[in-house]
Amino acid sequence: MNLREQVVGSTLAGFVKLVTGANARWYAEPPSPEARARVYFANHSSHLDFVTLWASLPPRLRACTRPVAAADYWASGLRAYLAQKVFRAVLVDRGKGTGKAPEPAAPKSPKGGHGDTIPRLSEVLGGGESLIFFPEGTRGDGQEVAAFKSGLYHLCATNPGLEVVPVYLENMNRVLPKGEVLLVPLMCTVSFGEPVQLGEAEPKEDFLRRAHDALCAMRDR
Repeated sequence: MNLREQVVGSTLAGFVKLVTGANARWYAEPPSPEARARVYFANHSSHLDFVTLWASLPPRLRACTRPVAAADYWASGLRAYLAQKVFRAVLVDRGKGTGKAPEPAAPKSPKGGHGDTIPRLSEVLGGGESLIFFPEGTRGDGQEVAAFKSGLYHLCATNPGLEVVPVYLENMNRVLPKGEVLLVPLMCTVSFGEPVQLGEAEPKEDFLRRAHDALCAMRDR
């Protein structure tokens, strides 16, 4: 990222935190810049979700954290510039043939029809950069956290020892409601929990349930 994109990123992070009133709460010690790459996984109810989570990270972590986002939504114009140059998003192809722009969300596993996605994300992690990930697979209503798709499990299974951090985003559905384009300034909370790891030989369903519970625990604190 060159100096121009760094300035744009810092300015955008400040603007987003101002509009959303984002208050970051860490229930575990933030990792050092030298720490192994992680995945920050969060609930999803707004197109501003990953931007707000990204902006809430300390600058040293923000610089080495990349969101996973839908290619179609961030395909053109200002969105494309921000996604490619500022956020350095990992864009995944989802929702072909649906007739609508897909949601930024967790990709399917290699067996689910997106065989190159998990390897691409693993390559990013192997290069020392972290990811922002939405395991519900679509935007919710901001009240309930839907059951997780299998992508988070496959990412952990492919990268043994990977730490995934639950992050609960509160009030984001009210800042930019689904179908709206105007921001409504509100106070939002971004709660970072204790890291979770896939246990040895842990079944997929058990891990996804445990990760889901860890995220919901951030909502209830």
